[in-house]
Amino acid sequence: MAASFDFSVSPFDCLSGDEQRLVRDHVDIGYWLEGTTLLAPGVEPAHLFVVIKGRVQQFDGDELVASYGPDDCFDGRALVAGKASSRFVAQEEVLAHLIARGAVTELISRNATFGALLFADLSHKLSALGARAGAQERQSLALGRVGEAYLRPAHVVDADDDVVSVVKVFQARHTGNVLVRDTRTQPPRTGVFTTTGLQRAVLQGAPLAQLPVREFATFTLLTVRPQDSLVEALALMIRHQVHRLVVMDGERVVGFLEQLDLLSFLSNHSYLISVQIVQAEDLAALAQAAEQITRLTALLWRGGAKVGAIARLVGELNAKLFERAWQLIAPPDLFANSCLFVMGSEGRGEQLLKTDQDNGLVLREGYACPHDLAAICQRFSDALATFGYPECPGRIMVSNPQWCQPVQAFGHTVRRWLVMPDAESLMALAIFIDARAVCGDAELLAQVRAEVDRLLTDSDALKARFAAAIDAFEQEGGWWNRLFFLADSDSLDLKKAGIFPLVHGVRSLALEARLACTGTVERIEALCAMGRLPGNVGAELVESLYFLMGLKLQAGLAAGDTGNGRVIHVEALSPLQRDLLKDALAAVKRFKAMLRHRYRLDML
Repeated sequence: MAASFDFSVSPFDCLSGDEQRLVRDHVDIGYWLEGTTLLAPGVEPAHLFVVIKGRVQQFDGDELVASYGPDDCFDGRALVAGKASSRFVAQEEVLAHLIARGAVTELISRNATFGALLFADLSHKLSALGARAGAQERQSLALGRVGEAYLRPAHVVDADDDVVSVVKVFQARHTGNVLVRDTRTQPPRTGVFTTTGLQRAVLQGAPLAQLPVREFATFTLLTVRPQDSLVEALALMIRHQVHRLVVMDGERVVGFLEQLDLLSFLSNHSYLISVQIVQAEDLAALAQAAEQITRLTALLWRGGAKVGAIARLVGELNAKLFERAWQLIAPPDLFANSCLFVMGSEGRGEQLLKTDQDNGLVLREGYACPHDLAAICQRFSDALATFGYPECPGRIMVSNPQWCQPVQAFGHTVRRWLVMPDAESLMALAIFIDARAVCGDAELLAQVRAEVDRLLTDSDALKARFAAAIDAFEQEGGWWNRLFFLADSDSLDLKKAGIFPLVHGVRSLALEARLACTGTVERIEALCAMGRLPGNVGAELVESLYFLMGLKLQAGLAAGDTGNGRVIHVEALSPLQRDLLKDALAAVKRFKAMLRHRYRLDML
């Protein structure tokens, strides 16, 4: 029977041949009737249990905290600690492999990945998986680092040098850009002069030999580090519509990362999609670009790119898509006197696949639109629907007059949400807090957003009612228990069970702290830096969010046009994925408990 041990499941799939032989030499098989206790609190375990058949429940006191089925193993932490802290009971007849404690201890000392996957927390498990996949990741072009791409040397000229002498440097060095060092300022500053600056100098009409290069240099540098992801560097290029970035290692300039060199390394067409969007002359051309975004998402995910980097890149491409669509639809005067913004996962920069539209429009105060504004906004919503972004069931779109108002009227709406905080208005406020400007005059959105900070009081009751939405889906829930009692056909809604309470809990803390950033990870980092969230809790929440987003993306890509991945079939996951899912949902559960205590939600 020992020879039948399955080494293809985690954490045993990371063992070498010699380590597998160690397991075979020290494994036995045990059988327990329904209701039997396999391991009790305080008992020193002699084996690691690996379930072959049946299901085992883990209790801390009277609370069910975990459930184990075929291919799951327990209790690695008890082996390391020397005694069990939980009670493990056979829910039904159980057949399990028993690996001797001494063999497990030796495996942990030999194989750090095995040890991390066996008893570490979510963060360490994911880190171990990342190290384990290191060789494959380094081969993945999507996971390339800036330092791995070709970096062009950065030649430095003085800001007082004339344009002609700098052009001679261009010719001699076979380059189209140089760094410009200006020592007249305190502290000295560094900029970049490119062929674009040369064009501006030529158009000025004065003799180039009399023009100092400082007048045509850009002193706001866009920089990346050698260890940064190329995908993130590409997102930065797309956001700022530039063709190169300055690579900095601390205070030292390493060189330039050029657009063409980056593209040749990545071997995908992400930048070409952005070019296709910017150059689109009609909505039909934009629809083709929108289709390419989903294909790129699938390519990057299957190539091993990190979910956070994918989300940032997709967010930048979507922003360009929406901006160009609005440019094609809105008359120039409306475009100049408004701010188009997105909300929800799009506003937070966490959208991976196309979901419901969540957008709005702020109009400049005093601007009287001479066009049929309602028809223009409806045309924009219809265009996004043809791109694959369904209309929002709650009508949170520019085509809804409530989400298309002048600054003052929008401010009154926000004021009403705060002054009369019922469930509907608080949810509208939560959606608006994630708003991010896409195009037009971003200051218009900032003026409305300032109303929130101006009117937000220190009312504990208001903060509590806002935070209480973390339990919005709890009545459907019992999801924690359902996770342990799933039949093959049962499913779990990732958004309701984990993503929404995590995101809204962080949003509640961010609102209280008056944070301007909209991304969940940005908010977590800011809250930790302010001391409003413990560092270990913040790290656990970031890992949990990215894991849940990745699981949702994986399911969405598998579902194709039939769904966006919110609902998953837990029994279809691998044992390792189920284990990580339990860890992530447990982290969300602990976070919710912390928020209930902080805002005294039990008193509502």
